[in-house]
Amino acid sequence: MSLRIYLVVSLVICSHSLFSQRSYKDSIQGYIDGYVKDHEVVKGDDKKYLQFFPIDETYRVVGSFEKAKDSKWFLMETSGHEKKMYRVYGTISFAIHDTTAKLNIYQAQNLMSDPKYKDYLVLMFTDKTSGEDSYDVGRYLDLTTEDIKNNKVVIDFNKAYNPYCAYEKDKYNCPIPPKENDLPVAIMAGEKNYGRKI
Repeated sequence: MSLRIYLVVSLVICSHSLFSQRSYKDSIQGYIDGYVKDHEVVKGDDKKYLQFFPIDETYRVVGSFEKAKDSKWFLMETSGHEKKMYRVYGTISFAIHDTTAKLNIYQAQNLMSDPKYKDYLVLMFTDKTSGEDSYDVGRYLDLTTEDIKNNKVVIDFNKAYNPYCAYEKDKYNCPIPPKENDLPVAIMAGEKNYGRKI
């Protein structure tokens, strides 16, 4: 291969890599912009207090999924007085920054009868940032049964968001992630603490 061809090939590879990184960041930024714009609780001028970690593609991981067998419904603790009925739908195993971890995915009983949300799943977690840079109760990621393909599922922590009780504690009854979903690492991605005092 001549030097000229080598340089052209290298430039194409480099450009493709930079484009891939840019397009990923652009897509997540678009997701965050839409999240802020359409937020159902934080309105108007208060939107400026919504804060996020820098977008980091290393917090997008592919996990191995194992469906739960004969999972029983249980009452999950919440931030309010009313517990909510959930069951473990399955478990995701993954590696993040050289640490292996597991998280349960949960299914809400009250959504099963709603055609719009019958396939809805939620991954709720706490991590080493909880109570410091991120909301102490924990954060959520939305999934559906369709996101699980060939026993694999993509988890993008850049899309992690706060439950509504992070903004109005007394008004909302938010499920609290069970202890088994406490990650041993800092997830410095997704939504941070709400910036306005409540």
